Amino acid sequence: MVRQRKASEQDAALAKCPTGIRGLDEITGGGLPRGRPTLVCGGTGCGKTLLAVEFLVRGIREFGEPGAFMAFEETAEELAKNVASLGFDLEGLIRRKQLAVDYVHVERSEIEETGEYDLEGLFVRLNAMIKGVGAKRVAIDSLEALFGGLLKEEILRAELRRLFRWLKNTGVTAVISAEQGANTFTRHGLEEYVSDCVIALDHRVADQIATRRLRVVKYRGSAHGTNEYPVMIDEHGLSVLPVSSLSLAHAVSRQRVSTGIARLDTMLDGKGYYRGSSVLVSGTAGTGKTSLAAAFADGSGRRGERCLYVAFEESPAQIMRNMASIGFDLDTWVRKGLLRFHAVRPTVYGLEQHLVAIHKLVEEFHPAAVVVDPISNLPSVGMGNEPSFMLLRVIDFLKSRDITSLFTSLTSGATETEQTELGISSMMDTWLLLRTVETSWERNRLLYVLKSRGMWHSNQVREFVLTRKGVQIKDVYVGPGAVLTGSARVAQEVQDQAAAVTQRQTIARRQRELEHERRRVMAEMQALRSKSTTLTEELKILARDEGSRVDMAARSRTGIARARRAD
Repeated sequence: MVRQRKASEQDAALAKCPTGIRGLDEITGGGLPRGRPTLVCGGTGCGKTLLAVEFLVRGIREFGEPGAFMAFEETAEELAKNVASLGFDLEGLIRRKQLAVDYVHVERSEIEETGEYDLEGLFVRLNAMIKGVGAKRVAIDSLEALFGGLLKEEILRAELRRLFRWLKNTGVTAVISAEQGANTFTRHGLEEYVSDCVIALDHRVADQIATRRLRVVKYRGSAHGTNEYPVMIDEHGLSVLPVSSLSLAHAVSRQRVSTGIARLDTMLDGKGYYRGSSVLVSGTAGTGKTSLAAAFADGSGRRGERCLYVAFEESPAQIMRNMASIGFDLDTWVRKGLLRFHAVRPTVYGLEQHLVAIHKLVEEFHPAAVVVDPISNLPSVGMGNEPSFMLLRVIDFLKSRDITSLFTSLTSGATETEQTELGISSMMDTWLLLRTVETSWERNRLLYVLKSRGMWHSNQVREFVLTRKGVQIKDVYVGPGAVLTGSARVAQEVQDQAAAVTQRQTIARRQRELEHERRRVMAEMQALRSKSTTLTEELKILARDEGSRVDMAARSRTGIARARRAD
């Protein structure tokens, strides 16, 4: 009973208020501390005001909790216009008495630093707003505008404590924004100490690429993610991508999905890839990596499954045109809603934004397969191990959704063929290696399965041929001291076929000769058997005639003897 009572007390102490913001609730373990203030700090343009607005709007829409917004920098009209493009109709919520917005203009010169300074006026206005709509959530934007004229630390600290205590006593869940200081989370360096929860937003630029990130600096009484998380602002609002849940606890499937090429399926235990596995197709330029990716996407469409194709080098129209030349009609699957392209240059935004974009597309499209073509462009927007970490997060996310993923990677001529420039081969379940070989003044493509976890797979090198009717995988010619591909293989096969025909003709001629000889011998044998039969009959006749002669002679002698009356 004591243990149960302690657990219930702990649950009550750690009550959470879900924000509804994608990813943030997962990072905070369910939301912000209910009935307590949360400080959101950061520099200009990092999304503090948007987070506060979205916290209120989603609370109204998704959880039925009215809200109140106290602004010190933007009027209600300006605020409504600024967030309208994100689908947040603040004016409509205000008309329906679900949201209250108040703008207070504070001039720094009007604030007198005296011991009599307090926030009673602010509390009155806030209280009126809260009671007017029955608000459960409150947002204050921002502390700098409110306390900008206070220079004495003791007065500032006292007023901050009063504000935060008043919000707690009111029982509302509050989000308060604050500007970042030079070397502190907030400008005054005090706000974070009196807050129960502190969220730091960051907007940084590296190599001309801007990225936003979020970190939960502090959360009293609750476990939370402590890493930096990528943040994206799009037409749906703000979204945070949790990337710390890499526990390798995802389920696996024994189901198999086709590669889109029957002969390649045969090389992979006759069934293709495992569903939910990660596949790497690497090779130098022109080896057919995109063609294998298109075959996989085409196979998904034929199965009636959705495929998301993320392209970093070519436009969707160019990919569909090029793949149509080798027999893959990807446009059909696009029209049927089974294939969606997301084509963007890697340098448009940072790695985190690409990561968030893939998450968002998967959540919206619900694909069974994802193609990323190619991943070798990502180092242009990341440094060191950042691209590898980003891909690890993508792979982990797709595996957790049981989505089969295929990644293409360009390797340079100076790089070992069994090595990727991003060093992500160990993350892959299946690795297909493409390369070219130059023989008889021509270059031909070769394919082999470098690895495929959990299944039997071929260890043979095959020739990879692109034709107008699709992709064909052929056996290479292996002869005495030579491995031939391309036209040399075809010429050798023709020679082998001609030699086989000649050998068959020689064997047929010899068979005819032997058959003729057999028939001659059989005829001779038949003649001898006939002669033997004739001779046997003559012998029988001679024996019969001789017996008749002897009998006749005996009878003649008897007759003569009677005639003579011999005694």
